[in-house]
Amino acid sequence: MKLHVFGASGSGVTTLGHRLSLLLNTPYFDTDSYHWVPTYPPFTIKRPAHQRHAWLVSDLARQNSWILGGTVYNWGDYWRSAFDLAVYLWIPKAIRLERLHQREQSRGGLVGMAAEQSKLFLDWAAQYDAGDLPGRSRARHDAWIDQLNCPVLRLEGDIRLDERVELVQNRISNLDAH
Repeated sequence: MKLHVFGASGSGVTTLGHRLSLLLNTPYFDTDSYHWVPTYPPFTIKRPAHQRHAWLVSDLARQNSWILGGTVYNWGDYWRSAFDLAVYLWIPKAIRLERLHQREQSRGGLVGMAAEQSKLFLDWAAQYDAGDLPGRSRARHDAWIDQLNCPVLRLEGDIRLDERVELVQNRISNLDAH
């Protein structure tokens, strides 16, 4: 199974991906690890597109099954056919922003030299549904869903993690049965 989990920042992509990884005994890969050069504050220097694509493809090729969390809609045509199942997560803006605020606080990003970076990130994340800034947006994800050559499970709303896991596992079971 080659599974793609994606959605807005704070929608639970990483949490769901890690949980599925444990339950399915399948490695989880996060696009942020490939997209960004490790820095402090984090997420300030992007890797060149060709480099992150080649590195991720190489790592995934070593696995029979995997889960990829994060956005790859602008990483090239290759990704349109790379998955057996895609899972799109959407939750209401207020919940996402509260999660992100807590995450930034836990990382120390709301004080010191990272404070401005955190503010820019939270402002960017807040516009996901409107799509006013470059990068991830609901409209771009909807367009990505239309381009994918695999089934897509849309999990929209404030759905508990255990329910999300069960819905994904059921969809995988249905795919395996066919």
